[in-house]
Amino acid sequence: MTDPTFEFSRAITRRPARTIANGLRAEDIGTPDLSQMLADHAHYVATLKETGAEVIELPPLDQYPDAVFVEDTALCLPQGAIMMRPGAPTRLGEVDEMEPTIRDLYDDVRRIRGTGHIEGGDILVTGREILVGRSNRTDAVGVAELTDIVADWGHTLREVFTPPGVLHFKTDCSLLDGETILSTKRLDASGCFEGYRVLHVAEGEEAAANSIRFNQLVLCPSGFPRTTEMLSKHGYDVVEINNSECAKLDGGMSCLSLRF
Repeated sequence: MTDPTFEFSRAITRRPARTIANGLRAEDIGTPDLSQMLADHAHYVATLKETGAEVIELPPLDQYPDAVFVEDTALCLPQGAIMMRPGAPTRLGEVDEMEPTIRDLYDDVRRIRGTGHIEGGDILVTGREILVGRSNRTDAVGVAELTDIVADWGHTLREVFTPPGVLHFKTDCSLLDGETILSTKRLDASGCFEGYRVLHVAEGEEAAANSIRFNQLVLCPSGFPRTTEMLSKHGYDVVEINNSECAKLDGGMSCLSLRF
């Protein structure tokens, strides 16, 4: 199944750092195993490359344990890129580290410069609009500044709300094609996806909602057989990737790359 909305030619990733065990987490469910995470990350990068895309692999940043989750640092759109302002103070420096790479790839690079906070994990770009979920990491001031920036490029931004206890908006949803969203039932119940076709992850498999559509493939975390079977039945070409170590740091498939 192909969709022009997802014809990506490039992605940016960053290798996990030796300090990954110091990464942020809402709940301690175990210490990430670096060797396993490196193997899983290599599988992730190889899968992106299998689609024919160029993958820019950045070196690890030991001073920023969460820097492997590059999606939070920038929003990449066809017209340009916007550097984010993370809500976690320890992650602010990751944006400065990412900016030179983004400037090498885009002529027009803007930056969230006000007092607000916004992270890429709260932003879902669909075929018709940009959905931004308010969360503990993204606030109203950050959303307002992003709204003004993307309006210059002709985009409509709609603010929605992330369920309590859920780190990022995209923790609970992902875009499968221009009109189809994979979502948890708890997020869909808010009404934020009215007008879209919504496919629900299976009960007990909520973590599968954080998948990504990349060219012809849907990358899903492994271990959620009912959801992957459902996606396959709907015609999606699914690749399962182990996410056990990233999950210990509240990370998922979308967090690990910037796609454009």
